[in-house]
Amino acid sequence: MRVSQYLANPKACVYFFDKRFFRGVMLKGTMEVLLDSVTKEKIWHNGDELYYPKGVTDSDYCVLKFTTQKGRYYSNFKSEDFVVG
Repeated sequence: MRVSQYLANPKACVYFFDKRFFRGVMLKGTMEVLLDSVTKEKIWHNGDELYYPKGVTDSDYCVLKFTTQKGRYYSNFKSEDFVVG
């Protein structure tokens, strides 16, 4: 489901949160769907067959590449925007 959404619109957002220290970072950017065999084989690990029974050539298997463009850091009830690049 997500893959088809990223193919139609590559905008994406990723959020990491550390509840112990009440801080987090939100990253905005684009998500690229990589289907080439070189990339797929590069990150394939033994045991991944559990999720993709046909192996690295499984048609459901792809690699998502997130590229950050900007973000926001949250800490101590304050936030700060930043640009990557």
